Amino acid sequence: MSDQEISQPLTLDVDAHFMGRALELAYQATLEDEVPVGAIIVRRNSVIAAASNQRESLKDPTAHAEMIAITQAAASIEDWRLEDATLYVTLEPCIMCAGAILQSRIPRVVFGAADPKAGAVSSLYHLLEDPRLNHRCDITSGVLADRCGQVLTEFFASKRAMGKK
Repeated sequence: MSDQEISQPLTLDVDAHFMGRALELAYQATLEDEVPVGAIIVRRNSVIAAASNQRESLKDPTAHAEMIAITQAAASIEDWRLEDATLYVTLEPCIMCAGAILQSRIPRVVFGAADPKAGAVSSLYHLLEDPRLNHRCDITSGVLADRCGQVLTEFFASKRAMGKK
């Protein structure tokens, strides 16, 4: 099924489809020795941005998949307001990424695995739903959570086995 063929309202099947695309990016990141997180941004049923973590390759602490995807999406539509887009990401966004999501006005975030150590959407913080802020997001969590978590677990197990951080 191509992105253009999807015309029904967003459903769990559509969410699983797009999360699968984000997972492909996460798997690719492992080959580049990056923490395997993938993110895509969808607007009008088309993918307008796709990224994985690039902190190691760019030597940039802000090069999270979500940050890169948001930058790509804004460039794609030539506007910083991503008011009609959905972000799909394999891991719950951190504080930095949650801030960028709010600043870019993304109305909907779908994530796979929860991040109990750094999650800013539902684990440690609830930034995207904070009524004190001027923007809030609809959140769908747990989409393909087992697969999203497994790629991370395997990556870090491999790192520990090699004696690396």
